[in-house]
Amino acid sequence: MAKYDFPTEVIDLPSKGKPYPESSPLSKGSVEIKYMTAKEEDILASQNLIRRGVVLDKLFESVVVDEGIDIGDILIGDKNAILLATRILGYGKDYQVEVSDPFTLEQQKVIIDLSKVQTKDIDEDNISKDNRYSFTLPHSKIEIVFKLLNHKDEIDINAEIASLQRLTKSDVNQEVSTRLRYMVQKVDDNDDRGFINKWVKNSLLARDSRALRKYVQSISPDLDLKYEFVSEITGEQEALDIPFGIGFFYPSE
Repeated sequence: MAKYDFPTEVIDLPSKGKPYPESSPLSKGSVEIKYMTAKEEDILASQNLIRRGVVLDKLFESVVVDEGIDIGDILIGDKNAILLATRILGYGKDYQVEVSDPFTLEQQKVIIDLSKVQTKDIDEDNISKDNRYSFTLPHSKIEIVFKLLNHKDEIDINAEIASLQRLTKSDVNQEVSTRLRYMVQKVDDNDDRGFINKWVKNSLLARDSRALRKYVQSISPDLDLKYEFVSEITGEQEALDIPFGIGFFYPSE
């Protein structure tokens, strides 16, 4: 008998389960997800969820059906793989989108073959089971410990950013500093959250911040979410990021 009364697919995770403790079902390196149904289309059509900026989070939570998994623990790179697979299973591999030609700045329609998206090449020996990584900031020489962000972190970060913007009525987006505050776990062996939050805001040099973010990207299991753009006007080519927002789940036809 089928395990579920709806069709499912087992998706391999970019992390191969290596960042998760052995006690976690995620350590097997795969997740079972359901095909999108009318239920998921209701989620995508919800104007309330769209206004709150949580529609993709709710879609993600709906399609993961593996028993025993706390989806809050799933790392962002693995979440991206699940959302990509959900899009392909739901609407096919062809993603038609209008993008800005980087050579002429004109709008151009392109069709991206999502089946060609590959897992990012990283050194798997660098992956930590306890999700703790050390890094010496190149300019200040301060040693920090950081973690890779997961789905729960993303929800908390987005909620905090929205709250800060409402309270301060500022046009300044505090995403970079907020994400770094969640990411950094220790600064020179000091793990006090109050100290870390103030240090990120007031003492983390911009060039150290950039170096840290670059290093985090280099070790994070994820998809290589780029495609080869060819200008219809000049014929020039450039690797561009695949637009990966709510429009990703709305096929043009």
